[in-house]
Amino acid sequence: MSQLSRLISLLTLLKSKRLLTASELASKYEVSVRTVYRDIRKLEEAGIPVYSIEGKGYSLVDNYTVAPVQFTEKQANALITAQHIVNQSKDASFIKDFNEALTKIKSVFRTSVQEKSELLNEKLFVFNWEYEEISSDALSEIQLAITNFNYIEINYQKATEAPLTFRIIEPCAMYSTNNKWILIAYCHLREDMRAFRIDRIQHFKILPSTFEDRKFSIQDYFAAYTG
Repeated sequence: MSQLSRLISLLTLLKSKRLLTASELASKYEVSVRTVYRDIRKLEEAGIPVYSIEGKGYSLVDNYTVAPVQFTEKQANALITAQHIVNQSKDASFIKDFNEALTKIKSVFRTSVQEKSELLNEKLFVFNWEYEEISSDALSEIQLAITNFNYIEINYQKATEAPLTFRIIEPCAMYSTNNKWILIAYCHLREDMRAFRIDRIQHFKILPSTFEDRKFSIQDYFAAYTG
């Protein structure tokens, strides 16, 4: 667990009004007591009123609450509009993850903003002029592989009649054009950078092994093709 995830979890526990000892927290998060002390200090530096009772543990000052995130009506409308655009995507994993995230975000909308966003939702429609049956279900996993530098093995079909080829790739970046997601990756079969349409990946597996960051710049990539 990263320090940020641990701090968020620790704050949630403290909000339960329980008294928690440093040794209990160290055991729960499988860290040292010294690390717990540092985490408590981080929360205090962030302005969170943690107090300690010697021999009993840590808790939060009574009546302390975390201020909810507030969205303006325009910001909520932008999210609703984005949802309509995302729902035109051909990747099922991307649609599912976005809509689940938006449901959580909507839960903190003020009532008036929620009502207006629902009204806008009924008055928006995004046409997909380039309809195509082919779809994918890999985008969310591939995004994780990009940010965590995991190798991916794929079976790739360049065109409808072309044979499948097995490849080990290093995912570097992606972009969307004409409602299709394109993955840019170093291909070990071709020993060069290649672009792969995600909807043409017939099989993929994120491998646990990682590669060294190639410091790939998508801006330089496009400049090389347009310059």
